[in-house]
Amino acid sequence: MAGPTPPSLSTSQYAEMAHTVIQDEPEVAPRSIERGLVLFDLDGTILDDIGLIADVAADVLFRAFGTPAAEGRLHYLATTGMPFEAQLSQLYPAAPVDLRNQTAKIFHQRKVAEAYAVAGIFPEMPKLLKRLSAERWTMAVSTGAEREMADLMLEREGLRYWFEEVLGSGQGTKREHLLEFHRRYPGAPIFLVGDSRFDMEVAHGSEGVVAIGRASSLLGWTLTPDDLRRWGAAWADYTLTALPEVLADPAARAAPARPRARRR
Repeated sequence: MAGPTPPSLSTSQYAEMAHTVIQDEPEVAPRSIERGLVLFDLDGTILDDIGLIADVAADVLFRAFGTPAAEGRLHYLATTGMPFEAQLSQLYPAAPVDLRNQTAKIFHQRKVAEAYAVAGIFPEMPKLLKRLSAERWTMAVSTGAEREMADLMLEREGLRYWFEEVLGSGQGTKREHLLEFHRRYPGAPIFLVGDSRFDMEVAHGSEGVVAIGRASSLLGWTLTPDDLRRWGAAWADYTLTALPEVLADPAARAAPARPRARRR
């Protein structure tokens, strides 16, 4: 059974949350790409680390706010996909900003030391990325982690070579990453591959983007393929092994229809 969503978070809030920290960087000139862009999330999509990170988050929330560990773990998992700072602002809106900022700093430090240090990649990823490259897909990473840390993790696992670019928290939100990639690759289809409700709703709410979901089953928490499809995924499974076939099949990768606004 999927863990409960904190009652203060609505569907629209998942899709609309933004915590923008844009860095001034040289502008990348637009160019054409051959087939389209496959944009991967990092945590829980490339790295098999969400269970480890959730355990870190649970202890951090307990120490900072007194939230019981089991409850904090579920709250983290229910809002994963957002930057941790945005998660805290939604879960603890009455907490002092300085406390939330310090808590986020501690979380990021412990995430590196206790989760990234021991986490590995999903086993199908090396072969999958090599095949997508051979089939002329352009690939990139969009993550709520710092880009420098994402680069290090991908280099450690021997995967950085396959990605055109990595955008992280310093380059904006996932929604802003999508806008930037639309600018860089005008007219190209974009497939956002993620593992959270937030990923699916951001992709589904963005024109020209198809959401692809990696389902998950953790202790006390499950996101099924049906869950991810309900939040906008055109296709979802517990493994990404079949992703090349999905991308090659227009029917299989068609985005679900966006709901029409109700007439009053």
